[in-house]
Amino acid sequence: MSRILIVEDEPSIRRFLRIVLTNDGHEVVEAGTVSGGLAEAAERHPDLVILDLGLPDADGGEFIRALRNWSDAPILVLSARSLESDKVGALEAGADDYLAKPFGVAELLARAHALLRRRTARDATREPLLRFGEIELDLARRGVTRAGAVVKLTPIEFRLLVYLATHPDRVLTHRQVLHEVWGPGHAGDSHYLRIYVGRLRHKLEADPARPRHLLTETGVGYRFAP
Repeated sequence: MSRILIVEDEPSIRRFLRIVLTNDGHEVVEAGTVSGGLAEAAERHPDLVILDLGLPDADGGEFIRALRNWSDAPILVLSARSLESDKVGALEAGADDYLAKPFGVAELLARAHALLRRRTARDATREPLLRFGEIELDLARRGVTRAGAVVKLTPIEFRLLVYLATHPDRVLTHRQVLHEVWGPGHAGDSHYLRIYVGRLRHKLEADPARPRHLLTETGVGYRFAP
């Protein structure tokens, strides 16, 4: 049984989500504010957070950034905001997936299940420290250094690097990477992937134009060469 934290200020939506998730076999914890949600997350250590962005005491983006300082629990945003800028802002702050309201129960559960599976697989298989070239990737502390100097990565950049680095010498399709890093609703957003791989190359490769580690498989996807 997974523990899911709902951070939503509308009691009716909270109640609906609680019923759906409880019937699906999960333990549910609730909060109606950013401050309350962070307190519950610190005390209960949820396996998944379902978050509304429009909260009364602060924007949900503040919750994401604050939680990411000490937790890598997956975050599924549920929001009435449907602009691309809102979605990109939440994902760059550290959310794992974004589902616009109104939403269907089947899609909600499918996305929640996907995030929970990814967390379980990641925790079971990943090594705490990976090294390639001048780069050291500390998975436990969520840190990256290059020749001993700290490299600052956004949450999305970090998750993308971790996914690539934990699948060495394997060709990963655009769809696979997008599904695992951004979530099942983003399998067609290949422009996200090109931008973020380019950012990682500039931060980590000695010559971004001729990368040694983050390699392009033309027309297919990417391959990590340690």
